[in-house]
Amino acid sequence: MAKFLKLFKNEKGATAIEYGLIAALIAVAAIGAMQGIGNRLNTTFNNVSNNLPST
Repeated sequence: MAKFLKLFKNEKGATAIEYGLIAALIAVAAIGAMQGIGNRLNTTFNNVSNNLPST
């Protein structure tokens, strides 16, 4: 029982987990933003390609 209570008092592991969760949240947000930018770039390049005169 004492080892179990000592585990709850140790906050180093909790801090590491919190930092890991923050990093994961930032990664998910970055992936979402880059997908949106990628889709807009793809549309822009397709519009430019379609409007170029064919030879």
